Amino acid sequence: MRKQLVYAFLCTAAISGILAGCSSKSSTTESPASPQKTEAVSKDGAGTGGAAGKTFAIVTKAAGNPYNEKMAQGFQKVIEAEGGTCIIKHPESATADAQVSVIQSLISQGVDALCIAGNDENALQAALEEAMAAGIKVSCLDSKVNKDSRQTFVNQAGTTEIGQALMDAVYDISGGEGDWAILSATSQATNQNAWIEAMKEVMKESKYSKLNLVEVAYGDDEPQKSTDQTQALLSKYPDLKVICAPTTVGINAAAKVLQDEKSKVKLTGLGLPSEMAEYIGNDDAHSCPYMYLWNPIDVGSLGAYTSIALVDGSITGKTGDKFAAGEMGDYEVIGASDGGTEIILGPPFKFDSSNIDEWKSVY
Repeated sequence: MRKQLVYAFLCTAAISGILAGCSSKSSTTESPASPQKTEAVSKDGAGTGGAAGKTFAIVTKAAGNPYNEKMAQGFQKVIEAEGGTCIIKHPESATADAQVSVIQSLISQGVDALCIAGNDENALQAALEEAMAAGIKVSCLDSKVNKDSRQTFVNQAGTTEIGQALMDAVYDISGGEGDWAILSATSQATNQNAWIEAMKEVMKESKYSKLNLVEVAYGDDEPQKSTDQTQALLSKYPDLKVICAPTTVGINAAAKVLQDEKSKVKLTGLGLPSEMAEYIGNDDAHSCPYMYLWNPIDVGSLGAYTSIALVDGSITGKTGDKFAAGEMGDYEVIGASDGGTEIILGPPFKFDSSNIDEWKSVY
């Protein structure tokens, strides 16, 4: 059954242990922002779990994204604990083309499983179908690829639940009326688009009739472009009340702009506690009263357990399949809205001034 919220977000000691234990042999390259792993491989043979003798790859959206790095750490920790070889790939850019090149490389390497956060829902299909035809077990996490490109999808939280939480935050922070905008990642990001559509669906209810969505802007998950888009929104819409950024890169960039400029516009969305702590507060001195997220380390961990279950035959990715995810508990594969299947980690968690100090040192 689905993991309980209390475990997912309040097991601080366990999460800290994951953070502390994610070292491996790796090659690194410098990105403009900071040093980032582009590939990490461990073949120490120390584990004796269900992944022994197998090679598991995780492909994130791009290098330089802290959320992606935490997700990869969770994946790596589980694979190595279960005795497998872990390959981490951070593409150079958040594009489908960059991920296709990585997928083709992994096919050549003959990995046993590939778990990817898709940069585009449909553009990866040919490459992922080639991977599956080669016997590689393919799943996705965080941002899904289409149902024909995967065996199942590790979804961080239910799409409807995320849309409802974000829309209620906009309603609350705005006072239930006025102009508001969305600062998203890329226009092709499947998770972002699904959440935005869920928010628009919630907006159809009469309760939200006095809220006016003026624009959906795209920062492409790049700090500078997200900064520029935030400044553009402030310039274009003088009556703007709230910006909702369902992307960790976007919300961090927007928070800094709003706080530095002492703007009256407020912010909410999805962010990392470690990056957002200085901006969280329900007063004029802070730009973000509260935000939501899940634990990206747990997303990666569940992706790893899913990959292992696919490789060892515990599941095939069909609705009704069940498997054990170590200390995370038991999970079930369920039907997804696109006709494929998914595994849901749990509901989003609210971070505000009452708990942000507790979590900022965790992830």
